[in-house]
Amino acid sequence: MATSDRPNKTQLVRDEEVEIAAGPVRVAGHLTIPPNPRGIVVFAHGSGSSRFSPRNIFVADVLVESGFGTLLFDLLTPAEEANRANVFDIELLASRLVHVTEWLAGQPDIASLPIGFFGASTGAGAALRAAADPRVDVAAVVSRGGRPDLAGAALAAVTAPTLLIVGGHDDVVIGLNQQAQQAMSAECRLEIVPGATHLFEEPGTLAKAATLARDWFLAHLA
Repeated sequence: MATSDRPNKTQLVRDEEVEIAAGPVRVAGHLTIPPNPRGIVVFAHGSGSSRFSPRNIFVADVLVESGFGTLLFDLLTPAEEANRANVFDIELLASRLVHVTEWLAGQPDIASLPIGFFGASTGAGAALRAAADPRVDVAAVVSRGGRPDLAGAALAAVTAPTLLIVGGHDDVVIGLNQQAQQAMSAECRLEIVPGATHLFEEPGTLAKAATLARDWFLAHLA
């Protein structure tokens, strides 16, 4: 998305850095709310990434342009990131998503809005495990280049309609997504983006993934 196409900041209801209590720690995030939002999409980034991920920011901008609020946040504190094992601790990452979703439910101006999860890479596994948690009500999930298989047995408990987006050249991950799709009883669609590798760095591929995500949330969140 070109800079000129990004949401007009002066028109946003909220566009701010936030700090959210997540169990024993506090995590940093960025909350963006457009006028008359259709819902809110919470982003769960992949290993080694953060709320400053340019790919997730790109997708978030597309969603805000379509009337969705977005919350990009760091699943781990800087100290926790120093321990590489935490990056792949799906249970820990999912618990952070649950805490953050509960925090959104406590915000009076947006508490009534439906919530979606957007997970990338390992974040997709965390998003699906969190979506299966009875403490939160998640209306839709999108995975981009994700590892939904990492959600394990929780896949069978997910009730939210789920879209799995995978690059056409990401052969191993395609297979893992197919396995995850078979393990789910909820509505689940697999979309393969031709010409894309794992990070969707090829021209036009990330835009295609963002459009697929937007349309999924429009269908299931709005």
